[in-house]
Amino acid sequence: MTSLESTAYRAALAAIESVEPRIADAVRGELTDQRASLKLIASENYASPAVLLTMGTWLSDKYAEGVIGRRFYAGCRNIDTVEAVAAEHARELFGAQHAYVQPHSGIDANLVAYWSVLAQRVQEKALSDAGVKNVNDMSESDWAQLRAAFGSQRLMGMSLDAGGHLTHGYRPNISGKMFDQRSYGTDPQTQLLDYDAVATAVREFRPLILVAGYSAYPRAINFATMREIADEVGATLMVDMAHFAGLVAGKVFTGDFDPVPHAQIVTTTTHKSLRGPRGGMVLCTEELREHVDRGCPMVLGGPIGNIMAAKAVAFAEARRPEFATYAQAIVDNARALAEGLLRRGATLVTGGTDNHLVLIDVTSYGITGRQAEDALLAANIVTNRNAVPADPNGAWFTSGVRVGTPALTTRGLGVAEMDEIADLIHTVLQATSPGTTPAGAPSKAKFVLADGVAERVSARTLDLLAPFPLYPSVDLT
Repeated sequence: MTSLESTAYRAALAAIESVEPRIADAVRGELTDQRASLKLIASENYASPAVLLTMGTWLSDKYAEGVIGRRFYAGCRNIDTVEAVAAEHARELFGAQHAYVQPHSGIDANLVAYWSVLAQRVQEKALSDAGVKNVNDMSESDWAQLRAAFGSQRLMGMSLDAGGHLTHGYRPNISGKMFDQRSYGTDPQTQLLDYDAVATAVREFRPLILVAGYSAYPRAINFATMREIADEVGATLMVDMAHFAGLVAGKVFTGDFDPVPHAQIVTTTTHKSLRGPRGGMVLCTEELREHVDRGCPMVLGGPIGNIMAAKAVAFAEARRPEFATYAQAIVDNARALAEGLLRRGATLVTGGTDNHLVLIDVTSYGITGRQAEDALLAANIVTNRNAVPADPNGAWFTSGVRVGTPALTTRGLGVAEMDEIADLIHTVLQATSPGTTPAGAPSKAKFVLADGVAERVSARTLDLLAPFPLYPSVDLT
């Protein structure tokens, strides 16, 4: 008997094919590629058919600038329902006072957060210094004075090579241009966060916003300690939990390691370990609510109704008891993968992991991260290169490869399979050597993989994945 999902996707692809067959072919090709490869990119996952199907609806066709009950367009009754349901699920899932589900991405969510904190501080200053009752009543001269007063607003976040994100103050990013910025790193010996060193740096720099969170730091962060550090200098603590939101939702990170009770404002993507659609979200305290809710038009364009609906479905899935089991399995698998790599002689940043990702320093294999990424891809192992602390190869070629377990855990692979995956990774990296440029010079990009390794590892990959079919309810034939 044909499943509902198979019927739905066959019909959808037929409709697409009638207009642009190349796009239908690309959609089919992506499913084929994903089914045949080990997806180890830490920021990727597999959304459920329910989430995917929700995105392909006519909710996409509606403009809805504003917030629930206060739209700049008529006819937003159903979008109001969608946004309210998504926000309700998010508040309950994370225990947040307020949830803003409109951001289109994690970067958008961070921009909303930054501007909301600035707007709150501006309003506080306006009320105290100018005697203005409402920030919206300020004159242009009032605003000019405030802009001058806040001209040196400061932000401090984790450095890119220590595992931070571009949007945590990296100079080429807009976050690094909005603020007078300084980064904190990790201990040069342990590669772990040194909270005393962070506190010393914060006391010296006195940032307006202290950002915690990461995209390539394989350890848990104590957010209670980070809040104490922020409070000492009157900074707002902002946490970007985009990578580990699923571990918070699944109650793997609790107490001091759950950012929501400790940070005034928390941002996240809604995919990655949370397993929803690509998008963003902001969680905040009531005192920041009015500013966060002005994300559109302050930073964002109109909310995307079909994506907010898919967020609601994903959050509803994450509130089920089985999601907590899934979240714990992500961490168990990451630890098993790290242990398997260590046993084979690999060098790991921080020596292991507490979360969903492992960062391999490939210097010991005599190659760059770019060479490692491409060699692994040739064997159907999908990863991404990543900088390591004090990386001599910079952010483009890098010296590291980041691997993560959310996607393969969704697919059903467990601890037993992680040791085999560690062996596959090690086999490829050990068989890879640097290539040369056309002129014969050493290359940081070109690689040479020993004969037959890609084919043998690809075959082992297919055998490993065979008992764990991807989207088993979807048959396009």
